[in-house]
Amino acid sequence: MSNRSSKDKNHQPTKRRQGSNPERVQPDLIFGFHAIQAALERPESRVIEVWLAQGRQDARMAALLEAVETHKILVQHVERQILDEMLPDAQHQGVIARSRPLVAGDEVQLFQLLDGLASPPFLLILDGVQDPHNLGACLRTAEAAGVHAVIAPKDRATGLTHTVLKVSSGAAERLPFIQVTNLARVLRELQDRGIWLVGTSGDSEGSVFSANLTGPLAIVLGAEGRGIRRLTREHCDHVVDIPMQGGAESLNVSVAAGVCLFEAVRQRGL
Repeated sequence: MSNRSSKDKNHQPTKRRQGSNPERVQPDLIFGFHAIQAALERPESRVIEVWLAQGRQDARMAALLEAVETHKILVQHVERQILDEMLPDAQHQGVIARSRPLVAGDEVQLFQLLDGLASPPFLLILDGVQDPHNLGACLRTAEAAGVHAVIAPKDRATGLTHTVLKVSSGAAERLPFIQVTNLARVLRELQDRGIWLVGTSGDSEGSVFSANLTGPLAIVLGAEGRGIRRLTREHCDHVVDIPMQGGAESLNVSVAAGVCLFEAVRQRGL
């Protein structure tokens, strides 16, 4: 761990007005133990500086400090109020880091990844998910299911925000997240590669549990409320639903992702 110079001692994190949206201030900040630890575990850590709440001494803090010391990253111990002012609406757990941005992949990187796979592709496509909590949860679930990449459009969808990194519990650092300018074109290219596109909708052709989810596969889920768009649905090879009981009309997209992905895992025998 590097020591603070006299110049550093006079430096304080920029205070932020209470009530501001954490997704719109300082996009170079990440928060929470899992998100920062995952960023530190990359071969070339993108973390530049870490602020820790004074007085916290436990196993999680000790592990984080050990990782920070390995990379010789500047650490500042500050009052918790300072952290609250930096990201007032965030559950930062007493730790915030400044880092280089985590950049999503593009179509070129997606197809390079597919070319290098030794097993049938297993993808998750999110058509316009705008809630960062949902995207973070989907990334966490997708990594747990062994998905090779998550694909989403650039427009009208959330990207890799503070909250996405926090909720994903490190999955956003490890699982390729691809943002594309033309989702319909990418869907056609995936089909040309022999990847079966299975969409989800409440008015579907059958249950996800009776669909064939083995082989090269991409599960396609829609945005909160409106589901997959008409053009996206037209590009799907098969559309399924999740059989439900009770009065609920639909599931949260991250819950639906878990059901569909792990049904595919069961069928694929992984």
